[in-house]
Amino acid sequence: MKWLFQYFYKIKLDKMILWCYLIWYVVVVWFHFDPSLKIWINAIGISVVIGTGLLLSVSSGEMRDRDHWQTFRLYLMPFCVSSFSTLIKDQGFIVVIPPNIQETLVALSCCILFLLMVVVIKLTNNKIA
Repeated sequence: MKWLFQYFYKIKLDKMILWCYLIWYVVVVWFHFDPSLKIWINAIGISVVIGTGLLLSVSSGEMRDRDHWQTFRLYLMPFCVSSFSTLIKDQGFIVVIPPNIQETLVALSCCILFLLMVVVIKLTNNKIA
């Protein structure tokens, strides 16, 4: 558990934004989940094709220098974008904002709680470590 606190203590703004993207995605999936296998298989297929292209575009050719978290994110992002766009199709979203204020407030609240948690960890890390 200590490694998790250390991760959030050292986290930079860019990664915090990516975490908020993931939180927003999870909230939307929670409210708009569709069990249709077609959606998820297509998202996996797009993830493989686009993720591989992204990986090749950032690759230096050295396998031993590869950041495994970056590789995971390069495949996760196309999966999330593909499934997100399918789930919100014809749902009245304005870009990524749900038409239902409750959904928007839940997503915003979860992001704010995450950011507050990071701030608390950063302020109290010397007491935790």
